Amino acid sequence: MTALTSARRLLGSTPFRLTLAYMGAFGVAAALIVGFIAWRANDLLTNKVVETLQAEVVGLREQFQAGGAERLAAIIAQRSSEPAAGLYLLVDVTGRKVAGNLDRVPVELEGRRAGGVFAYVRGGAEPPARVPRAAVGVPLPVPGGLMLIVGRDIEDLSRFARTMGQIGLWSIVLLAALGIGAGLAVSRSVLKRIEAITEASRTIMGGDLSKRLPLAGTGDELDRLSDSLNAMLARIEELIVALREVSDNIAHDLKTPLTRLRSRAEAALREPDGAAAYRDGLVKTIEEADELIKTFNSLLLIARLEAGAVAESMGPADPASIIGDVTELYEPVAEEAGLTLEVSAAPGLSVNVNRELVSQAVANLVDNAIKYSSGPAGQPAPQGVARPKVTVSLARAGDAVEITVADHGPGIPAQDRERALQRFVRLEKSRSAPGSGLGLSLVAAVARLHGGSIRLEDNAPGLRAVLTLPSTAAATA
Repeated sequence: MTALTSARRLLGSTPFRLTLAYMGAFGVAAALIVGFIAWRANDLLTNKVVETLQAEVVGLREQFQAGGAERLAAIIAQRSSEPAAGLYLLVDVTGRKVAGNLDRVPVELEGRRAGGVFAYVRGGAEPPARVPRAAVGVPLPVPGGLMLIVGRDIEDLSRFARTMGQIGLWSIVLLAALGIGAGLAVSRSVLKRIEAITEASRTIMGGDLSKRLPLAGTGDELDRLSDSLNAMLARIEELIVALREVSDNIAHDLKTPLTRLRSRAEAALREPDGAAAYRDGLVKTIEEADELIKTFNSLLLIARLEAGAVAESMGPADPASIIGDVTELYEPVAEEAGLTLEVSAAPGLSVNVNRELVSQAVANLVDNAIKYSSGPAGQPAPQGVARPKVTVSLARAGDAVEITVADHGPGIPAQDRERALQRFVRLEKSRSAPGSGLGLSLVAAVARLHGGSIRLEDNAPGLRAVLTLPSTAAATA
């Protein structure tokens, strides 16, 4: 039953049906061509023989005019006795044979002046060899009631033409068989690859997102399609894994502030001081609620960025002015944290961006640099110690613009830099600092929206975050 199903699937496959269609069209065209060539060759040979006979008839007519019927009969008798002679017959008005090597007037030539093909039997042949042979003859009326038939044997030519036709026919049959065999082989190969792709697809639909479509290594259309689908599956798997991690991180990171929120509300209710305790509890509750709202707003913004929902709001902007606005906003914060905020911006650059989003991304980078450069728990450096610096720079890098924020804090180990760009990821060194772990994730989403990138590098010591954005010319292209 399985073999029958496989055979039906093979015979009903698209490659096999296409092969049959091509072979059918080729067979019909080849048959028409071979038939036309055979017919045309036979016609040309026959016409050539007829022309030769007509020339001979002209010569015999001249002999008759010169010597009469007796001379014509003598010449015919002489030519009929020669080896490999033509076919001749001279009959009188009564139909009696006067001379020649034909026994009678061919039925096929009776009443025909232009001549044609007729069948005859060689005289003197033994009964087993007395088989009809093909010939071409031309009748010539002779004055005095005589009739002269001049012909040539064309049996060998006809046999050659038939042989060529049979060879052409068998060639077509052989080619058709080879074509069908090749079609079956190709169909089997293609069907086997499609079955493997289908099986892999079923496994993936069953929940195994690590499964990939097989590649034959030939680089053909199926390989290119499978490669594209594998890239899509890898991206889907990455998004699903990220979604699971985000769900777990939300459950863990939001559980603590919610528990703290509830505990403070309960503590305020248990306080005997009354209105003052309630007021202090409400203030702290509002602060906690604001942090939660900020976290959810960041999540919503990242989701919108990854969906490209704000891409239509892009326009030309001066990155130097963006950096100037952000550093002006954070300069008092850096001063309060005991840091020096330095800015170095190359003039004359332009980017096609959403100004608010890029400002938010740069602000996140500056905020992180200040937060992790100001000592433990955000405390400023002791008096008498050189003030750490946070450097914000802008420069052109080929067809792109690079915004770099560098600090001299603890930095991020090389093996954790990619993970630090994911949502809710907080390294052990930053657990004690306030935050939700969404700052760098938001920067990465902004970079992807604008066709750019974010990379984290070692600042020896500290961290250097480089935000790359296409320049206006590159973005237009």
